[in-house]
Amino acid sequence: MCRVKNIVEFPDDGLEQPPRIAVVISSVGRPECVAFLWRRLCLQRVLPDRVVFCVTRPEDLPSTWPETGTDAPPVQLLFSDKGLPRQRNRGMEAVLGETDLMVFFDDDFIPSSSALLGIARTFEAFPEVTGLTGTLLADGIGGPGLELEMAGQIIDCWDAEAKTAEAVASPRELATRIGLYGCNMAFRSTAIGEIRFDERLPLYGWQEDIDFSARIPGRKIVTDGLVGVHCGIKRGRERGRLLGYSQIANPVYLWRKGSMKGRFALKLCLRNLLSNHARALWPEPWIDRRGRLRGNWRAIIDLCLGRADPERILEWQ
Repeated sequence: MCRVKNIVEFPDDGLEQPPRIAVVISSVGRPECVAFLWRRLCLQRVLPDRVVFCVTRPEDLPSTWPETGTDAPPVQLLFSDKGLPRQRNRGMEAVLGETDLMVFFDDDFIPSSSALLGIARTFEAFPEVTGLTGTLLADGIGGPGLELEMAGQIIDCWDAEAKTAEAVASPRELATRIGLYGCNMAFRSTAIGEIRFDERLPLYGWQEDIDFSARIPGRKIVTDGLVGVHCGIKRGRERGRLLGYSQIANPVYLWRKGSMKGRFALKLCLRNLLSNHARALWPEPWIDRRGRLRGNWRAIIDLCLGRADPERILEWQ
């Protein structure tokens, strides 16, 4: 595994008007992820103007913060009730009027050292774009997850390659999206306005990223200007039964709300229902398939009875 880093010669940032960048990270029960991500943010070629960590209690934060030197960006610590949409709203509202670009990273997303520079350059290159998500070198969400150190090594290899500088110098639009992948997404603050994450999608907030980004006006894209690794760490995620209920109830709620197309909502529901059925007898060690399946069917019964609601999972914690 490549361990060399920072050998690529980058040009000056070249930004006509360097934007103010705020990074918001929400976390529960994963202080080691917070510490690792904080260290990586301090290595950015363009440092953020503010980093906001919104957590539920002091134990969610590292007991000892990593040494980062004197050039570390300002950090703000906020406490909120548990729930990804709620925590992201609190973090965003703390800085929204003081930033040009709002960046949301999951606590287990590891950005390349040029991630924030690439975000700024992409928005500069595409003035009509209001939101973007990046390119993942690896995504552990569909498997057992990637350890932080492994993700760091993958990023170090990427940072050492010449094409890294090329991608940042001339970021490309790879695809257009209605909704963005919430582990790494960025928006122009002016486009956000009064739009907030829907707090009726509680706890893990499944599909809250699609809902939020779909309601942002303007064009949203996938770009190679932002690159990173999503570890997909399973620690701190919701129990199978709760997530299983959300897998059915949340898409239906968002379809009725109008932020998700009916075909896509149906596809999500069927895909999860079928995969949970198929793997229930031989589940992956890292997925509670039977719990998810129970949650799926409870949501289906509630739909038939006319009482399905994403917030019902709060009754079963």
